[in-house]
Amino acid sequence: MAKTGEGKVVCVTGGSGYIASWLVKLLLNRGYIVKASVRDPSDPKKTQHLVSLEGAKERLHLFKANLLDEGSFDSAIDGCVAVFHTASPFYHDVKDPQVELIDPAVKGTLNVLNSCAKASSSVKRVVVTSSMAAVAYNGKPRTPDVVVDETWFSDPDICKASQMWYVLSKTLAEDAAWKFAKEKGLDIVTINPAMVIGPLLQPTLNTSAAAILNLINGAKTFPNSSFGWVNVKDVANAHIQAFEVPSANGRYCLVERVAHHSEVVNILRELYPNLQLPESCVDENPYVPIYQVSKEKTQSLGIDYITLKDSIKETVESLKEKGFIQSSL
Repeated sequence: MAKTGEGKVVCVTGGSGYIASWLVKLLLNRGYIVKASVRDPSDPKKTQHLVSLEGAKERLHLFKANLLDEGSFDSAIDGCVAVFHTASPFYHDVKDPQVELIDPAVKGTLNVLNSCAKASSSVKRVVVTSSMAAVAYNGKPRTPDVVVDETWFSDPDICKASQMWYVLSKTLAEDAAWKFAKEKGLDIVTINPAMVIGPLLQPTLNTSAAAILNLINGAKTFPNSSFGWVNVKDVANAHIQAFEVPSANGRYCLVERVAHHSEVVNILRELYPNLQLPESCVDENPYVPIYQVSKEKTQSLGIDYITLKDSIKETVESLKEKGFIQSSL
């Protein structure tokens, strides 16, 4: 791998997260000096997997920062040429969406971008981790002949009406980011991945890998839902390309392909014939249709997607290695 980052200083927010951990790993591989923010640098569950990465001893610096503490990212971002803002909460079991998801996503993004604006003499580009959640929920039909692309934006009113709080948090956060960037003249690019799976670097289970784990650990049924899926390594790589490719701009939808949960179960069955997998769907309704997501724009970043089958295999092997899988494979 060419050391494209030799001597360049970059910042990754939410450094201990699933995508961010891979981002830190790949940045270190490319020779970058990485300043990563974590909420609690003294918690080994959050930092051990980072400090043991190759190159971390020499070139990884951890900073304490919290999305809702104004100015807490200043020192991490100061002097960086690029900032990768990945920190944003993602989970389903929400009691108070405003406090748990929306404020950290929206205020947190503005807090980080504010620190970027203060450091604008050094920061050349900010790459924001958004989500297909901010793209695909606009009330338009999503059927096999429909191609979703970067021009789609989710509609906050539809998100609220359906109580899709995570989707709402990502939609509002991305919207706020574009407005702020325009106002302050910041060069930002957003990466909008679908369900991110693949190997885990962190010791804790993340929400998207849990979607695969749930199917293996004794679920009786599978959800009647279709999602886009993408490998975490492709997502981390796309973030770096979005900074390194000078012409990168706007948003990038990252989806290897859209698959219904029934197909994910079929792939698991093919890979691991001995697994106890759910036989039936959670409801009697027709399967939620799949749709297409344009790959045209991501090709300009040089992303050659890892297949869904390989991604599922990598996820299972990683979950097994980390002790999350109870049954014997």
